[in-house]
Amino acid sequence: MGAVLLYKSMSLDGFVAGPDIGAEHPMGKGGMRLHKWMFTDQPDPRDKEVLATMSASVGAVVVGKRTFDVGLPHWQDTPYPAPTFVLTHHTRDELVMKSATFTFVTDGIEATLKAAQTAAGDKNVIVMGAQTGRQFLHGGLLDELLINLVPVVLGSGSRLLEDLGHIELIRTEVIATDAVTHLRFQVVK
Repeated sequence: MGAVLLYKSMSLDGFVAGPDIGAEHPMGKGGMRLHKWMFTDQPDPRDKEVLATMSASVGAVVVGKRTFDVGLPHWQDTPYPAPTFVLTHHTRDELVMKSATFTFVTDGIEATLKAAQTAAGDKNVIVMGAQTGRQFLHGGLLDELLINLVPVVLGSGSRLLEDLGHIELIRTEVIATDAVTHLRFQVVK
């Protein structure tokens, strides 16, 4: 079985999205700056390697309903070419996309994770969304936290590491480029 990873780009002041998240601004106002390092015309080879390694490791994805709602029009597919499980309270039929299928799970966070792990096999489960990430981290369900620390201060928006209590982490990797610092942590259980 692979690891359960939370993979997020974050501002120096701890925001993973700007304010006013919605259809017009799926990353909130100013939040797309957090992903600029991924979409530059001349990316640093180290940033490209981080993205390639992460993408190759994905066996399944877990997203919250809000991330699904604002992300789908932007992605036009699953966020990674892997089965994607939507943590929700509303029953819905599977949504088959070009790369994979969205499955809507109403039985809670543990059932969603179990379904994702079964689909992922030996590959990793990636958790997306600030609220969903906090739920997994608070519930002790994450193995690793991967933060792409972007040199920008957003000032407001959605914080990832808020209201979690005490959680110990062991830093296992640092890769610094001009555009972003990639930090990898093991979650101590």
